[in-house]
Amino acid sequence: MKKSVVYAGFWVRFLASFLDTLFLALPVGIVIYFLSDGNWFDFSQYQQNMAYAMSGNAQKALANQPQTSLKWELLFEVSVLLVTVLFWKRWRGATPGKKFLHVKIVDAKTYEDIDNKQAIIRSLGYIASTLTFLAGFFMAAFREDKRALHDFIAGTAVIYDS
Repeated sequence: MKKSVVYAGFWVRFLASFLDTLFLALPVGIVIYFLSDGNWFDFSQYQQNMAYAMSGNAQKALANQPQTSLKWELLFEVSVLLVTVLFWKRWRGATPGKKFLHVKIVDAKTYEDIDNKQAIIRSLGYIASTLTFLAGFFMAAFREDKRALHDFIAGTAVIYDS
């Protein structure tokens, strides 16, 4: 007997992603920033650009973009990927944001837990969803199965955890 599946919609997924940014990416970013001794990116340049933007001088704010260290950026990206995959494995397809909202990532055909390969492919699939001017993410808003581009790439779906 096939269990009843309720797909998580765009806004629930968006909120889960926002919560994950707060609870996963931000703490990892803070650790990486301090490990880099402030060399990951030029925070003072960000502050100066914000001051230009707030004073109505957007052109000047956009003219001088802060430099980032590729080494530290890659460490951040890989760290977030690893932490995310660890949560997916530990919490059966959920990160803190998804867990809080009672949704999880599953195999799109079997609705069973995703495997490591799917977890990694899905994470890398975010690149494709982003490079399509975010259309890959917005697909979830218009599809009956609420799957985004990275879900198709990895063969996953996001459903409510029953």
